[in-house]
Amino acid sequence: MRGDRADGRPALPPPPPMLLLLLLLLLSSRAAALHPGELFPYGQSRGDQLLQEGDDESSAAVKLALPLRFYEAQFSELYVVTNGIISTQDFPRETQYVDDDFPTDFPAIAPFLADIDTSHGRGRVLYREDTSPAVLGLAARYVRAGFPRSGAHFAPTHAFLATWEQVGAYEEATRWAPPSGELNTFQAVLASDKSDTYALFLYPANGLQFFGTRPKESYNVQLELPARVGFCRGEVGDLKREGPYFSLTSTEQSVKNLYQHSNLGIPGVWAFHIGSTSPLDNVRPATVGGDLSKAHPPAPLGHSFSRAAALEGDYTEDNLDYYDENEEDVEYPSPAEPEEASNGHSTVDVSFHPKADSRPLGGGIPPPDSDLASPLPRPTSRDGPETDSATLNPQTKEGRPQGEIDAPDLKGRVESSEQPGTTVPAPPETGGSLDPSQQAPPPYPDGRAQPADRDVPPAHPGGEAILPNYPGPDHTPPLGRRRQVVGVEDDISSNTEVFMYNTANKETCEHNHERCSRHAFCTDYATGFCCHCQSRFYGNGKHCLPKGTPHRVNGKVSGHLRVGHTPVHFTDADLHAYVVGDDGRAYLAIGHIPQPAAQALLPLTPIGGLFGWLFALEKPGWENGFSLTGATFIHDMEVTFYPGEERVRITQTAEGLDPENYLSIQTNIQGQVPYIPANFTAHIAPYKELYHYSDSVVTSTSSRAYSLTLGAVNQTRSYRLHQNITYQACRHGPRHRVIPTTQQLNVDRVFALYTDEEKVLRFAVTNQIGPVEGDSDPTPVNPCYDGSHTCATTAQCHPATGVDYTCECASGYQGDGRSCVDVNECATGFHRCGPNSVCVNLLGSYRCECRSGYEFADDRHTCVLIAPPPNPCEDGRHNCAPASQAQCIHHGGSSFSCACLPGYAGDGHQCNDVDECLENRCHPSATCSNTPGSFSCRCQPGYTGDGFQCTPDPTSGLRPCERQQRDAQAQRTHPVAQLHIPQCDEQGHFLPLQCHGSTGFCWCVDPDGQEVPGTRTPPGSVPPRCGPREPTQRPRTVCERWRESLLEHYGGTPRDDQYVPQCDDLGYFMPLQCHGKSDFCWCVDQDGREVPGTRSQPGITPACIPTVAPPTARPTPRPDVTPPPVGTFLLYAQGQQIGHLPLNGTRLQKDTAKTLLSLHGSIVVGIDYDCRERMVYWTDVAGRTISRARLESGAEPETIINSGLISPEGLAIDHFHRTMYWTDSGLDKIERARLDGSERRALFHTDLVNPRAIAVDPIRGNLYWTDWNREAPKIESSSLDGENRRILVNKDIGLPNGLTFDPFSKLLCWADAGTKKLECTLPDGTGRRVIQNNLNYPFSIVSYADHFYHTDWRRDGVISVNRDSGQFTDEYLPEQRSHLYGITAVYPYCPTGRK
Repeated sequence: MRGDRADGRPALPPPPPMLLLLLLLLLSSRAAALHPGELFPYGQSRGDQLLQEGDDESSAAVKLALPLRFYEAQFSELYVVTNGIISTQDFPRETQYVDDDFPTDFPAIAPFLADIDTSHGRGRVLYREDTSPAVLGLAARYVRAGFPRSGAHFAPTHAFLATWEQVGAYEEATRWAPPSGELNTFQAVLASDKSDTYALFLYPANGLQFFGTRPKESYNVQLELPARVGFCRGEVGDLKREGPYFSLTSTEQSVKNLYQHSNLGIPGVWAFHIGSTSPLDNVRPATVGGDLSKAHPPAPLGHSFSRAAALEGDYTEDNLDYYDENEEDVEYPSPAEPEEASNGHSTVDVSFHPKADSRPLGGGIPPPDSDLASPLPRPTSRDGPETDSATLNPQTKEGRPQGEIDAPDLKGRVESSEQPGTTVPAPPETGGSLDPSQQAPPPYPDGRAQPADRDVPPAHPGGEAILPNYPGPDHTPPLGRRRQVVGVEDDISSNTEVFMYNTANKETCEHNHERCSRHAFCTDYATGFCCHCQSRFYGNGKHCLPKGTPHRVNGKVSGHLRVGHTPVHFTDADLHAYVVGDDGRAYLAIGHIPQPAAQALLPLTPIGGLFGWLFALEKPGWENGFSLTGATFIHDMEVTFYPGEERVRITQTAEGLDPENYLSIQTNIQGQVPYIPANFTAHIAPYKELYHYSDSVVTSTSSRAYSLTLGAVNQTRSYRLHQNITYQACRHGPRHRVIPTTQQLNVDRVFALYTDEEKVLRFAVTNQIGPVEGDSDPTPVNPCYDGSHTCATTAQCHPATGVDYTCECASGYQGDGRSCVDVNECATGFHRCGPNSVCVNLLGSYRCECRSGYEFADDRHTCVLIAPPPNPCEDGRHNCAPASQAQCIHHGGSSFSCACLPGYAGDGHQCNDVDECLENRCHPSATCSNTPGSFSCRCQPGYTGDGFQCTPDPTSGLRPCERQQRDAQAQRTHPVAQLHIPQCDEQGHFLPLQCHGSTGFCWCVDPDGQEVPGTRTPPGSVPPRCGPREPTQRPRTVCERWRESLLEHYGGTPRDDQYVPQCDDLGYFMPLQCHGKSDFCWCVDQDGREVPGTRSQPGITPACIPTVAPPTARPTPRPDVTPPPVGTFLLYAQGQQIGHLPLNGTRLQKDTAKTLLSLHGSIVVGIDYDCRERMVYWTDVAGRTISRARLESGAEPETIINSGLISPEGLAIDHFHRTMYWTDSGLDKIERARLDGSERRALFHTDLVNPRAIAVDPIRGNLYWTDWNREAPKIESSSLDGENRRILVNKDIGLPNGLTFDPFSKLLCWADAGTKKLECTLPDGTGRRVIQNNLNYPFSIVSYADHFYHTDWRRDGVISVNRDSGQFTDEYLPEQRSHLYGITAVYPYCPTGRK
């Protein structure tokens, strides 16, 4: 009986049609592989040109007779390179692309992109353009078979062929190992007519003997990068944006399957539509089917797989029971072609993802109404060709001609022309794949379960299904030849499941590649995936750093120590380390540790030695710590000191890399250490340590001696050190990458130092990692391995023969290796930032940032628009009062609340107008007019101003003193503090001596009525002697200001025991300073600071040397201020300068932005503007000062506060009351002073942790500030005098960096770098609403009209946000990229009180 086995076992009963359908989909037959002789004809006799042999050779431009279309563009030249790739432009150096994943920066057609080397006769590369009918006809038949619809009438006029014959992989030459015998042969054919181009990739049987190559930069790591196959458009457009790309392989197994699978029916032959005059968003692969028997008679076309078919089967000869069976060939008609990729990036490398609870595989059966209901196979006679392509419609089930299958002839065994055991997903139009958890096969009609397959492939130890892999037979059998098929169990009544895969739910690169570093590639293994750093980078794959560049470490150190018998505690001391990778030198500095603890920690060089081990100079074949641990690990040390046996434990926890690639680490020190007296120094001799490596753990135990010296005193002590480093290694990768179990760290040039002046504990070590060495004399070492080379610190040293070496700049740098400069990838276009993103250059690298309103897609390069959530406040689904009276506040989802606008009162659903005129908002000499929701002030006749500030009209004939006198008298009934009524002479001028009628204080004034600093006297004392003051031609110096401030503090006359600075005629500190009449004297430097060791006893005068040479001429003002034009503009602080950004309405005039003021050596943080005197004020955290400058040409910056500051940050100017307010996060204070620096006093110095932003409402008399205490952040408010302090907001905030009070809308708004939100509230803390919830890292914010403008540390620019819509409207990125701090708006007039 036809179909019986040779051993005589009984035939299987016929399976039901649905089971047959399932098995046909699961078990597809396999066509014979492509024979090497069936490649397109090639050779120099055919007209091929021969590429020069070598490692990285590129052809000259091949001028095409007919331009070729690739994607949407047209090209007239092609280039061929050794490394298995064709391009439409000349190639860069192979180091820029050969080890990197897709996409490439240039157009690429890659049949096998790898590091190929044809040196010494190892293969050849041939290429030509061809118009012969035989070549064009064969190409046309392939294309028509793979594209039965779009390519049905394709008739190419030109073809370009490139053949790589018996080429080898790059290998490092060694004396003891001959070159590998693994050689590859493959071919690429580009066929085109005037409108379309198709590509054919051909891989003959046994043509691929190696599947990847090892990176040159890390050749000894024993790691292979799988070859890349696919297409890239390259960077397009003036902005060098990333173009579309198409990838066919991503793992070694998918490369292996290239010659075993196909997308048009012949294993090893692949077809793609790569260019067209019609829209073609991306490369389109061929689909299964098409009768290729006519086109290629020796190759029987069986069913292949769709573009979604997996290339991941791990085939072996012994996994399945297959046997010869003389059965009919089963032909498969072609399904519809796949839809075009819409996102520009495609891969067809689809892995099989089984669930943990393995269930029967579904059959991938389309629904009845699907267009895919018909493509079912039918048996064909082995004695003749197929005559009719029959189908079965599961809905109608009409008649045998429609595809009824002759089931009895199959005898229960299914024969497939695809690879045995291969699972076939649903056709591409559905986007589906076989998921064993989603579909189950139907039961038999009698209720029995479907038959089991006893010859199921065994599960891989890691849970991955192992499918068979065997070479195909010779490629010339007749159409009805006997073929190998999968044996299906005879006993169909067996009560087990069909084709069950017992596999674990493993993670794969497809869904987890973002967990790798952007400088790494992802590789799938049997049990999971691993990340591996690209060449020119090193690390554990999840964290990769460029080779040859310096590295930096930031962190904090905390400790609870007993030094001798004295307890010492410290928290969050700053730690900074700098490592020169090419010589293994590591420098560490820890600041602000208490002196006893810092002195006692001097011998503990292992605190800094960790960084030496991490980034040690590597001997050949050995790895430093970072190559294993990456940037996340825990380092535990236990140290026992002798002879006292004090014990201390040190834990260092690495927390990853920050956006600048700095390693972040936290250090904690607990225990007891021996006391070391002050001024002793510690010396540690060079030493060696053995590190023992096991799975994810490194240990080391050693003893170390150290000496303590002070003059002739020399004491020797020791300690025992146990170290334990734990990290998370990738357990899925190959075992051969495991490093030796023991490595030796050689440490030299050990340095430890602490000074009371700096209060910084410093360590330095030089480290080299390598094998365990004996005590014999070392042989000469290449300079690359001992750090004695002369390569730049940003270059990598490459050893050559003996002591010779070469230098190559590290990734991201360029030069000759001895001098390297940073490559600006953003300017040169060598980056992968996609559309709607911005490239930010970094030293040696770059980063991509999405524009405002966008976020990264899964590929971490493409930025997609952030869709706003449904908002009932915007779509009208709310019941708030009209928009002119109330505001709808969205809380997410369908939740909202209503709040009356400023100027109205009510519950938000009903709002009534507030009469502000009853609150005396206007100036006493102004008339108030109430309007709905607002009010206006107008100066009375005889006065000018904005209504909030009214001054007598100059044309009225009154002098300034008379006007002020009349105003003060008019305000006696106004509810304000006691006012001073100026005294005028008969001519209306200010009397030089002014006394307060109520308080009794007296002072001198200048002709403008301004108080002369230092002349105020208290009640009951002798009034100051006032007279005309000589005009000064220079600003007062620090010494003069300090002297005047102290005299004022002393009440005008110091006591004998009170110190007053002595200044010379030019205002500088006199070198000799004495304390009152006590005869205690000392020397000072030019800043007035005491010179240590110069204070004398009474009767002895120290010899002091002048520190400032007298100038030859009086100082002249520096023309640092470039006055801005009249109009509204923004001022922003950017480190050492203040920038000017004009506004046109609310739009940023970016083309006219410029630097307003350069302040070398400063760090300007807070900034604000006095609209009355046109002066800009700023805080300087570097100089610890507050200064100001007038916005006029040549104006000189003037320091007005230069003492009692540590970290002045936020600054607010009250132009109405002529007062300024500032925060000091170092002193945790909020202070106020007059605008000239006088009358300074602290408002708050308690319940503050990190005060930053500050804003003032001069009309209502309120002060607001933020405190970004990470434990309890808050926004507070008080009166301008510091009364009525209260918390406004302390819920749902994180890092409120920026704060602004809008004088127009009367809203208090803040920008939060923790919650990423811009929010506003009414002055009393009610009516809170979110304006924008997707900020980056805002620092400061200001409002103007209906817009907010904030500085952003992620974008290093100014961002504008519409107040009403919350949308980002514009951004300005200065050419000089660095952090921007404060920002303020400058009006051509002082703001009014309109709501």
